[in-house]
Amino acid sequence: MRKKTFAAAALLAAATLTLSACGSQDTAGSQSPISSVSQESGQNGPAIVFDRPWVKPDLVLTDTHGKKYDLRKETQGHPTLLYFGYTHCPDICPTTMSNIAVAAQKSLTPAQREDLRVVFVTTDPGRDTPAALGSWLKGIDPRFIGLTGDFKSVQAAARSLGISVEPTTKKDGKLVSVHGTQVMAFSPKTDGGYVMINDSATVDDYIKDLPKLVKGAKP
Repeated sequence: MRKKTFAAAALLAAATLTLSACGSQDTAGSQSPISSVSQESGQNGPAIVFDRPWVKPDLVLTDTHGKKYDLRKETQGHPTLLYFGYTHCPDICPTTMSNIAVAAQKSLTPAQREDLRVVFVTTDPGRDTPAALGSWLKGIDPRFIGLTGDFKSVQAAARSLGISVEPTTKKDGKLVSVHGTQVMAFSPKTDGGYVMINDSATVDDYIKDLPKLVKGAKP
């Protein structure tokens, strides 16, 4: 992935200005918070490497088994990919998760796949129950972790990383969850978020960079 280093504070200010709506008619023509910053800075690749790591959110939600899941505690010391989305999304969310699943299978060793934590936090907790999340993720990769719970907690956690999330609303007769579509990679060495990947990343991008991300190296 082509990349550029950004100051985290400047990126946070820019990231909160725009949103992406999965499945909305204007999604293709809109820019996610990260891609808009990248383009303004002369950067067109899907990965951004931060000069300072972002703090992992202090987030406790419910997993697909109905048990409490402490994000910091459960992922400490593990390479972690964190994504905010929802299961009714018809395009970006399933594509992103599938790209990661396929890339992990192709580019990582069994031990690396076991060590990697891919955490999908729903932005639509009203519909994404633990059972619904579990069923959806099972069709992508049963190792992936699904979390649901209080929306305000989810929103605050996302915003702490510069990712915008808004409540589910009705648009053209359909319920739509509007949210940023970036994947945050946390290093197993520091537990800090040091790489953010936008939704233009392809399977080949992830195949190339996952072996580096699981080691906490720059892509």
